[in-house]
Amino acid sequence: MRPRSIVPGRQRWEVDLLRGRPASARLTETSLLEAPGIEEVHASPVTGRVLVRHDRTVSPREAARLLRRAIARTLAALRATAANLPWPDTTAQPGEGMPENRGDGAGAGRWLPRILGASGAVAAAIVGGPFLLKLLSKPLLTLGLTTVATTAVVRRAWRRSDSGKQSADEAAAHRHPLRRIIGPHKRKFALAALLSGLSQLAEMALFALSPSIVLLVAKGGSATLATYGVAGVTAQLSLLVGAAGTACLAMAAFGYGASVVWRQLAQTIEDDWRTRTYEHVQRVAPADLEKERVSRVNAVLSEDIGQIGTFVGTNMNDVVQMCTSLALLIPAFLLLAPQIAWIALAPIPLVAWLSFRFHERAVAGHAASDARRSRLNGRVTENLHAHTTIKSAVTEEHEIARITELNRECSEADRAGGRSSAIPPQILRLAGGSALVGTVLLGGRAVLRGTLSTAAFGPLIEMPGMAMLKLSRLGSTTDQYQRAVTALDRVERLHDLPLEPFAEGRPMPRQQVKGEIELRNVTFAYPGRPPALRDTSLVVPPGRTTGIVGTSGAGKTTVAKLLMRFHHPDRGRVLLDGADVRTLALPDLRRAIGYVTQEPFLFDATIAENIRYGTFDATDEQLVTAARTAGADAFIDGLPDGYATRVGERGAALSGGQKQRIALARTILRDPPVIILDEATSAVDNETEAIIQQALQVFGTDRTMVVIAHRLSTVQHADQIYVMGPGGVVAEHGTHEELVTRGGTYTTLWQLQAGTPALA
Repeated sequence: MRPRSIVPGRQRWEVDLLRGRPASARLTETSLLEAPGIEEVHASPVTGRVLVRHDRTVSPREAARLLRRAIARTLAALRATAANLPWPDTTAQPGEGMPENRGDGAGAGRWLPRILGASGAVAAAIVGGPFLLKLLSKPLLTLGLTTVATTAVVRRAWRRSDSGKQSADEAAAHRHPLRRIIGPHKRKFALAALLSGLSQLAEMALFALSPSIVLLVAKGGSATLATYGVAGVTAQLSLLVGAAGTACLAMAAFGYGASVVWRQLAQTIEDDWRTRTYEHVQRVAPADLEKERVSRVNAVLSEDIGQIGTFVGTNMNDVVQMCTSLALLIPAFLLLAPQIAWIALAPIPLVAWLSFRFHERAVAGHAASDARRSRLNGRVTENLHAHTTIKSAVTEEHEIARITELNRECSEADRAGGRSSAIPPQILRLAGGSALVGTVLLGGRAVLRGTLSTAAFGPLIEMPGMAMLKLSRLGSTTDQYQRAVTALDRVERLHDLPLEPFAEGRPMPRQQVKGEIELRNVTFAYPGRPPALRDTSLVVPPGRTTGIVGTSGAGKTTVAKLLMRFHHPDRGRVLLDGADVRTLALPDLRRAIGYVTQEPFLFDATIAENIRYGTFDATDEQLVTAARTAGADAFIDGLPDGYATRVGERGAALSGGQKQRIALARTILRDPPVIILDEATSAVDNETEAIIQQALQVFGTDRTMVVIAHRLSTVQHADQIYVMGPGGVVAEHGTHEELVTRGGTYTTLWQLQAGTPALA
């Protein structure tokens, strides 16, 4: 097992055991889905990759353990099969059929040492309190203990993660998501971080000078400033006030610059990621993109990338300021007041522990919330597209109930995540307030005893409070960081989709295409379905019109998709002019073929812009000629704005037949040597179909045309007709006259559509 991506809520693994073993993959899926908290499992016997989705009650470590247990059961099943033994029961719980490290007392085994350890710590604190305070008053020891405690917390959290088992490259990518986010914008990031750090230094200087000014006025002068040659209360006061004013101006100036640069950086990163992700999606093969929901892809391009930009523009500034505060706080206390440094440093390990403690819970909650929100958005989008269907079926109440339920689930997930996210900031505030109170108490006592000078203690009074105030944002910053990492994971999942080999293949200029098409022993099946084509062979001669008819599910449209390389055959070859289409340059192949689908897509633009789509430099005369050939000029001229009429979203302002004629005109304007009409006239009336057929006969002269149709009247003038049965089997072929008199499947279909009685 090798992890590819581990994020709370979702994991991807490579399991060599499953590669080439469909039965093992199914067994692993079945076994893992029975575990509580596992929502979805996909095991591919082709690549050996396993995708596991789980809810927020299951930690990433626990999900990985469940997967290993499922793999172990699969391996045991393979060994049992080899030895002719019964397969292990996949429903067995830990301890039933397979050894487990944990028994029924695992919970007690985990908590008993913790309870005993906590009790011992309390007792030790009571008995050895004075001795402990004496030790903590030593600055180097305080710094060492703080460093050791913080390192232990971080190391323990790292060991709890399974990312340490990843390969070097994958582990580096998992450890440093900021590097993947920032990418080539390191210089601007460094400038923004520098400005943030300077702003924070100026702010801490301002708040360090304020108590010093108060003490200067109260004592009537500063002996420390006098030793440096600044004599007199007025001169000393002017110096400190001037320094405070300069610090205030620097804080505002650097803060403004940091805010501007951070926002520019966030916008640049957001634009860069959105552009690259959209470009990648556009170059993904249709077969791979069909597996992704449109609403989910749209959410990634808008919400997830926006989340990354928001984190960079707001939260990274807080991180830099927090680090700067700590970097100034630690040496200031060690140099000026080492005897009370421990009270300022003590919260640091606690903050680190809290951050890692709530890490998995917060991210898992966000993953569950985002998954439910994605389902809600997808259902709302689907309902908006199906508005007419819902109205006609009178299912408004049903859909309202479904959306209400999804919205309730989404709200519950948000509330649960909100409760988890609200705890760490308040504990951090408590730690910060305690540090401030402790500093004032211990520092004041040290000043009264004479072990700490007033000049040294003054600047330190507000420093812990400021640093802890910055540190208190760590909870929300960590929360936003985990949201950004989760969003980045979804973005990179789109980037993992394979690209089409767009720049590969042999060039084939459109002028050299003759248009001979051949399917040679082609077998193809959509995932999880029986073969749409099984050993199908047919030949489309160049410069002729060929019809393909048959019942629904006979694989007629599949032929067109294989020719366009939207899919690839499992076996056999698809040839264009004798060359396998997989060896041809993909852009040249698709430019040579005009493909008009049964449900054409129109953009929310004018009719002229939709017809020109793909042939943007066409003249108005060419545009009108193409519309006339497609039989669209009559209804276009009758519109108030003519060719400037906007068609609405997905062509909502036009009828089905009008949309088909616009799409047909778009293809005619491209003037390709090969045209595929997939039920392209199914939504027009008989009169319009006759007009289009007459125009296509002229347009199709010396051009290869493949007409896929249910209505036989659409193909009766074709030079040859293929009749396809289930599984893409070619039942018969010939001209319309030959097939009608042959007494086969075509004859029966013709008699049914013509309304004539079947022959006895």
